[in-house]
Amino acid sequence: MAELSETAVKQALSAVRDPERGADIVAAGMVSGINIRDGHVLVSIEVDPKRGPALEPLRKAAERSIAALPGVLSATAVLTAHHEVPGRPAAPSPASAPASAAAGQAGGRPAPQGQGAAGRRQDVPGVRHIVAVASGKGGVGKSTVAANLALALSRLGLAVGLLDADIYGPSMPRMLGVGGKPESPDGKTLDPKRAHGIAMMSIGLLVDEETPMIWRGPMVQSALTQMLRDVNWGSLDVLIVDMPPGTGDAQLTMAQQVPLSGAVIVSTPQDIALLDARKGLNMFRKVDVPVLGIVENMSYFVCPDCGGRHEVFGHGGARSEAERLGVPFLGEVPLHLAIRETGDAGRPVVVADPEGPQARAFIAVAEAVRDQLAGETAPRREAPRLTIE
Repeated sequence: MAELSETAVKQALSAVRDPERGADIVAAGMVSGINIRDGHVLVSIEVDPKRGPALEPLRKAAERSIAALPGVLSATAVLTAHHEVPGRPAAPSPASAPASAAAGQAGGRPAPQGQGAAGRRQDVPGVRHIVAVASGKGGVGKSTVAANLALALSRLGLAVGLLDADIYGPSMPRMLGVGGKPESPDGKTLDPKRAHGIAMMSIGLLVDEETPMIWRGPMVQSALTQMLRDVNWGSLDVLIVDMPPGTGDAQLTMAQQVPLSGAVIVSTPQDIALLDARKGLNMFRKVDVPVLGIVENMSYFVCPDCGGRHEVFGHGGARSEAERLGVPFLGEVPLHLAIRETGDAGRPVVVADPEGPQARAFIAVAEAVRDQLAGETAPRREAPRLTIE
């Protein structure tokens, strides 16, 4: 059997015609990205955002054409578009967003009318709360906090899922000790992996650990949409999303398309980290996502030999920043060798030593997050209409 190639995918897509232009979508330059991995094919089709809902039949036709190729296990086509700034001609933008909410519907189902990229945030069936764990910069231990927070919420009796949204640096497969490709029972959706009692999905399960993800904005958004909505999450109380650092495509995609119950900001105590954490916090505020609070990671170090406490990066900066910004302070997590070792071993400290002081620090954060989610009475928020300049 011939190896599945980008050329073969393009040849299949050349049979799909744009009903308005009359040309096939390949010749018309509408195919903006093709990703092939172990029989799973993801294609981005760039369209005018105003035509997004009307081109749902075209998207489905593209999926059918790809699925008919030998060796294809699953085929996903998504419609992407560049935002237009009023009064300016449309121009390519590095932060384009899906133009058809249908791209995010599991199994290729059409989206409800009026729920495009700038429309309502679409619920993920079966998921009650979605919480983003974010940071303004890398290197603050955000993924470690996200993994242990998810596991701590599970220990508190909640049904929990964990989505690794860090496309460029997925670490959850290693941190949770999970490997192997996720199964696709119907060729359209994926079953999440199970680890330590929680459901998990990561791009790291679909590509080799050492393969660099050299993707532009639309492909990142498409991958996030697929992992969020084309995964059989089942019934969850909370889905924790480990965000990549910064305020780029992934954060905007989540803010625009997902009904986030809130965001948890992770920082270390020093001023430079708090400056970046402030940027991340303000980004969520601007897109109308409530900030559940700030976690101070690597807050202090306790010497394992002498028992002395050392504030390597300073101490209390995140608490002071939370008070200044008027958001809850969720707790302090120490800098400890056990947290690093257990994460590297695939058994985070909340699982490896649930009664130890490090695990109790994460459980205290989880209790604060749980209590805020339990007290949420506000109605679901509509997505803001974002203009990227």
